[in-house]
Amino acid sequence: MARPRVPGGDDHTLELPCGETVGMGELDLGMREFECDCGDTHAVVMDVHPPERFLPDFLVDVLREAIETTSEEMPEFDTPHLLGVVLEEFPEAVVTRDASDEGDVGYAMVWVTDFDSRRLHEVIVELVVELMEHAVSHAEDDDALSRFEREMIEFDVAAFVDQYRAERDLEAEDTFV
Repeated sequence: MARPRVPGGDDHTLELPCGETVGMGELDLGMREFECDCGDTHAVVMDVHPPERFLPDFLVDVLREAIETTSEEMPEFDTPHLLGVVLEEFPEAVVTRDASDEGDVGYAMVWVTDFDSRRLHEVIVELVVELMEHAVSHAEDDDALSRFEREMIEFDVAAFVDQYRAERDLEAEDTFV
């Protein structure tokens, strides 16, 4: 399986987690996923995609208020931070490329995953819930942590993703070959 990395060179291709390659110009700004020659569907995320693609506006606002970034290039919580968490948790399943020197593609960063777009959506929600639980545990409020844990036991990630995707109407835009 391919290792996560920022591939070098001027070949304008990206080696995918499955080992296949895709031309950078084939990754369209509107893409959410694509059918690969390997037979699988891979999710595509670009830095220009808003984090609201995966999370409700109010939650993105809360995350922006609560999370301090250390990057001058990205002073507030955004999509690259979400994909950074995914990359950290699933390093074998994500490849990324800095395309900031490739002005003809329209994006500066791209991530392609072994997951399809729906599964990536679930992974992001699961990881954000874990981050929230970790943050609540540091609040030194056992009652708040207990309440949060009880509520999360009832939280159905798959149902949330289904409802959110339906409300955001992502399915109509999801697949580009």
